[in-house]
Amino acid sequence: MAPTDDTEPVDRHAASPDPSTPARLPATGAAGWGTRMPRWLPRAMVLALALVAAFQLGSWAFHQLTGLLINILIAFFLALAIEPAVSRMSARGMRRGFATFLVFLGLTVAVAGFITLLGSMLAGQIIKMIEGFPDYLDSLINWVNHTFHTDLRRVDVQEGLLHSDWLRKYAQNSAAGVLDVSAQVLGGLFQLLTVGLFSFYFAADGPRLRRALCSVLPPARQAEVLRAWEIAVDKTGGYLYSRGLMALISGAAHYILLEALGVPYAPVLGVWVGLVSQFIPTIGTYLAGALPMLIAFTVNPWYAVWVLVFVVIYQQFENYMLQPKLTSKTVDIHPAVAFGSVIVGTALLGAVGALIAIPAVATLQAFLGAYVKRYDVTDDPRVHGHPRSGSGGPGPLTRVRRLWRQRPAPEESS
Repeated sequence: MAPTDDTEPVDRHAASPDPSTPARLPATGAAGWGTRMPRWLPRAMVLALALVAAFQLGSWAFHQLTGLLINILIAFFLALAIEPAVSRMSARGMRRGFATFLVFLGLTVAVAGFITLLGSMLAGQIIKMIEGFPDYLDSLINWVNHTFHTDLRRVDVQEGLLHSDWLRKYAQNSAAGVLDVSAQVLGGLFQLLTVGLFSFYFAADGPRLRRALCSVLPPARQAEVLRAWEIAVDKTGGYLYSRGLMALISGAAHYILLEALGVPYAPVLGVWVGLVSQFIPTIGTYLAGALPMLIAFTVNPWYAVWVLVFVVIYQQFENYMLQPKLTSKTVDIHPAVAFGSVIVGTALLGAVGALIAIPAVATLQAFLGAYVKRYDVTDDPRVHGHPRSGSGGPGPLTRVRRLWRQRPAPEESS
């Protein structure tokens, strides 16, 4: 077939490749090379997955060990509280471990004696209430018959109670909950043993623990750690000792009242009110006063009213007179700060946080106060809450007086 005019001659030299110019890759090869995975991406993905797995494992372990960590925290603050007594006995030549044992033995005997007395008191009151239940029931039935003109009898009421469905369900639920109560009691004893062991080791090996902690820090940091430890010991011990003194005063005052009214078990109730009102923040006073009021009510209803009035009056005396003087040198924090710390501690750790919140905040405040530079306050009336003279113009009362003085005089009648 002959070539036409439209066809262009092929340049053989132009078509031949030039060895000096690099050969271009085909489009498919270029696209494949551009979308290939970088070498660092697999390692980054493995590292990210490892970090996520480590975070999940750490979170799971933390949640599993939360109870143990709280027990260790309680043991640490308990060891700080008994540190002054142990150090004082150790300074007199006694071995530190034996001194710690004596302190713990005294605390154990005191707590066991208090629990025994309280248990005997509650058992006696329960037996007395059970024995007097028929008399209370007879008086209630007589009042109902006299008021509503009915004809109820105690035998009918007792038969109805014994054969009622709610009593049967209550007995079944109580029988099913015996195992749960037993498990909770055993768990509480185990936690108490854990706290006791850790607090004993913290108190007995306090110097060794401080040396081990300071051995991994430079000298400047060692001084700060030892200072923080000393402040924590002073504040925690001072807080507990001041609370103990206020508990003693409160218990003695309530004992005198209960003994004067003739309420039974007055010594045990006084100790109960003193301890519960001082070592349970915010609501301890109301919990402490409920039991004496209940027992006083069994003697005479008016005695419960007298106990309530005395509890309220003594609480005001303690808040405004006794507590500021006793805690000014031990735990000197503002009442609003103390109340807020108790709320935060309760939200974070429950009852444990409420107990250790105030000494923890007092320790932190004292430690940070050493690093805050303070200056002399200028002699300005506004510092004392008085307005500065000449600022802001006259007050509204001053303006009214000036207008009253400048009013036109009334015309005299002819």
